[in-house]
Amino acid sequence: MGFSFYRQPNKLYFARMSTEKYSPIALFVYKRLTHAKKAVESLLQNKEASQSILYIFADGAKGDADSKAVAEVRDYIKNLSGFKKIIIEEHSKNKGLANSIISGVAKVINEHGRVIVVEDDLKLSPFFLQYMNEGLSVYENEPKVASIHGYTYPVEAALPETYFLRGADCWGWATWKRAWSKFEPSSQKLLQQIVDSNLETIFDFDGYAGNIKMLKNQSRGKIDSWAIRWHASTFLADMCTLYPGKSLVQNTGMDGGGTHSSATDVFSVELYNMPIKIVQKEVKVEDEVYDAIKAYHKSKRKNYFTAVMGKIKKIFF
Repeated sequence: MGFSFYRQPNKLYFARMSTEKYSPIALFVYKRLTHAKKAVESLLQNKEASQSILYIFADGAKGDADSKAVAEVRDYIKNLSGFKKIIIEEHSKNKGLANSIISGVAKVINEHGRVIVVEDDLKLSPFFLQYMNEGLSVYENEPKVASIHGYTYPVEAALPETYFLRGADCWGWATWKRAWSKFEPSSQKLLQQIVDSNLETIFDFDGYAGNIKMLKNQSRGKIDSWAIRWHASTFLADMCTLYPGKSLVQNTGMDGGGTHSSATDVFSVELYNMPIKIVQKEVKVEDEVYDAIKAYHKSKRKNYFTAVMGKIKKIFF
């Protein structure tokens, strides 16, 4: 590890810099062997994989019905190769996706100062790790940047090579210890702060994204999402995440087999198999980008409503 300084108005920060050229990868698996294979195989298509440490966190079975599938995944990961080093952590009991990711990310970050996070239902571009490592390097000491994200929404408008959105995201991402320290586990506290600060509208992309509803459901115990808490934590800290203009991540878990998956295809994107050029730019949300993402959320909500009404009509008529 090395050290560097960076400034904000009237403040001087002392930051620990990683001397590792390639960030460690944290892969989270459970019982979906087919999905896990796709994720690993796509990671290995990245030339940086052979120089990267891979941490694999394997959650324990919820019950006897899942035991066989969990065992199959564990047999598979124990025979992997192609990475600089593979470290496997098997949980004897089921921690759940949220607790598994929160504890796993903290473990890797405390050891290395940064991490690239991949779940087992993600298929990655051959240029995913290049983009992540470059993003982590370029914005390492920029306190307003919370994370680097690999998935981008399938908007109709053309997007810049890279762009910023306020908050954080969860489909193929990377962050540093300085940003992860902002994570607030209490959804009740996050929700109250958003309400007290009159941020409900902008937090919800002018009412179209469903983030407030998700945070309320988390606070009521109806769901268990680390992602909405990570997003809210960084949003309240007025931090942004860097996105690529073309998606370097596909979610393969939208078939109903994931913890929070859906049968809809509104998140479907074409995987971009070219490098994304990262040039340091001002950390701000551009109006054109915000409008494009808002339009996407608006159309997604309309498409979902149409799909639900179609099913209702089919059932009753």
